[in-house]
Amino acid sequence: MASNTDNDLTIKLAVYMERLDSYIESQTRLNESICNRYAKIDEELDEIKHWRTKIYGAKSASIVLGAIFVHSAVVLGSLIGIMNWFSNK
Repeated sequence: MASNTDNDLTIKLAVYMERLDSYIESQTRLNESICNRYAKIDEELDEIKHWRTKIYGAKSASIVLGAIFVHSAVVLGSLIGIMNWFSNK
């Protein structure tokens, strides 16, 4: 009778070990999949940061060009005003 119990225990242990191996294998695949997705997300974040830098550069350039345009208009307006003022005297 002891051998029957030992056989049952051996079978149960073999089934358990097989299930454990299957679980470990599935967890390993899951971890690899998660790591690949994180790497992909990291690459996408780097690309977004790159585009954000470009957009900030374009925004800064447009602000500078706008300031130059306004400054030029003010300077030209003041020159025209000075010329009109001197020509009226």
